[in-house]
Amino acid sequence: MSHSGTPKPPRILVVGGGYAGLYTAMRVLKKLRRNEATVTVVDPRSYMTYLPFLPEAAGGNVAARNLVAPLRPALPDAEVVTGHVVSVDHTRKSATIVPAAGDEYELDFDHLVVATGSISRTFSIPGLAEEAIGLKTIEEAISLRNHVLWQLDKADSTTDPEVRRRALTFVFVGGGFAGVEAIGEVEDMARDAAKNYGNVSRDDMRFLLVEAAHRILPEMGPDLGVWTMEKLQERGIEVYLNTSMDSCIGRYVVLKNGVETPASTIVWTAGVRPRALLADFGIPLGPRGHVDTAPTLQVQGFDYVWAAGDNAQVPDLAVGDGAWCPPNAQHACRQAVVLADNIVAALRGGKLKEYRHKNLGAVASVGVHKGVAILFGKYRLKGRPAWWFHRLYHGSRVPTMNRKIRVFLDWTLAVPLRRETVGLPEMAHPRDAFVDATLPEPLLRRADRVNTLT
Repeated sequence: MSHSGTPKPPRILVVGGGYAGLYTAMRVLKKLRRNEATVTVVDPRSYMTYLPFLPEAAGGNVAARNLVAPLRPALPDAEVVTGHVVSVDHTRKSATIVPAAGDEYELDFDHLVVATGSISRTFSIPGLAEEAIGLKTIEEAISLRNHVLWQLDKADSTTDPEVRRRALTFVFVGGGFAGVEAIGEVEDMARDAAKNYGNVSRDDMRFLLVEAAHRILPEMGPDLGVWTMEKLQERGIEVYLNTSMDSCIGRYVVLKNGVETPASTIVWTAGVRPRALLADFGIPLGPRGHVDTAPTLQVQGFDYVWAAGDNAQVPDLAVGDGAWCPPNAQHACRQAVVLADNIVAALRGGKLKEYRHKNLGAVASVGVHKGVAILFGKYRLKGRPAWWFHRLYHGSRVPTMNRKIRVFLDWTLAVPLRRETVGLPEMAHPRDAFVDATLPEPLLRRADRVNTLT
């Protein structure tokens, strides 16, 4: 009871501020009556990242800051906590929170939404953890862009053929949406950037796309997958199917098909997995660590715990028994709507709905004016029309009007202006310049340190 004698409103605790978490919180807040409930969102980052545009951020077509939506301005009526939920006590309906600063504490809840998203799925490949970079965060996209452009700087400035060969070799592992879009955007950027160099051309570069399955972009069907592969190969990108990477120790890549090469850049986009911390939430998990979720988006065995997005194993009723919704933005955003409506219905004793989606299709961009798309399961687009549809669809899905306007302005300004191809590799070590100023011979020491960047 509160001091006034009136009961405290129920608390809806949302764990995760990504697609599912942010959109759930936004819709719940929109539907709640005054003082009907409190919404608390906990995430280790203070912003949501629009993941489908990470390849465009890596390629420099969209400013990285425009792909993140700060949680506090986006959720002005919610409590936003920057931190982690590390465990859940269902007996007391309480979660243990470790904030970004200060001691951990307990927070009671009435409804719990598990929306922790996913992280890169990796394997025990020698050298992978030390040498590769993923593409799941905005920081990784920025780092990849700066790193690639720095490799062109290095290659242009040296006469050592081995240094040039390593610097200008780029390996992307994973032929799904993330890998294909990333290599398409980065190759486009490198091709444009090479025009500014006297000793580097596109012919000097080597791009490799490695996929363990028998085709790329499996979600697009065999025809569009083959068409995309052929277009990548026409651009000089080597595509290796039915193969994998055995090792990359010291940035020396060894593929299972016998191909070996030194490479300055190794990008890992071979799938995603749920976070291991879900095991401490006291809820049932599926065989691959996803939260076992009913069609109502309630966690199996609970009426007050909900899950959606990449960390959830949600039945795909539109496909049939045994099918699960794939981990993509389209499902996460649409699941959030049903989840939010069901929480509000549960608060008011109403009837819950089951999540059943109508597939809108799939879109993929593989560089400027290049893309593939399937619309409503039957219309197939290639090239520029698919690329335009990709931009229109994802541009409309970027959260908040502020971000939508900024993204479309980036694209509009790119029409009359050339792509910006400056790299800032020292952003990875921003204090180095100051540290060097405290040492003798700062320029020589700084040059040595820069040579080790990324």
